[in-house]
Amino acid sequence: MVLGKVIGTLVASRKEPTLDGLKLLVVRACDVDGKLTGGIAVAVDAVGAGIGEVVLYCAGSSARQTQVTQNRPVDATIMAIVDEIAVDGERRYVKD
Repeated sequence: MVLGKVIGTLVASRKEPTLDGLKLLVVRACDVDGKLTGGIAVAVDAVGAGIGEVVLYCAGSSARQTQVTQNRPVDATIMAIVDEIAVDGERRYVKD
C-alpha cells in the first residue's frame, strides 16, 4: 500500500461498463507528513474518500481485491482513509 493525498476527481462519461457507478479520484503519493512527493494515479474509491484527504491506496492486482473492485479492470484502489500517522511515537499527521 502507498500513502497518498486525494488531489482531484476524474469524470468519464464513456467507459467500460463494469466501471459504471465507481467514483474515480486523482491521488498523488505523499510522505508521512502529508507532503506530496510522488507520482499521480487515478484510483477507484472503495471507502468514500474526498479531496484533500490522506489515504492508503494500492496498485496492480491487489487493486482488484476489494468488494467494490473485484473482477473489474482497475489498477489502483483507495482502500483506507488515514486518521493519524505516528512515527517513533511522534504524531506526524492528524486528520483535520
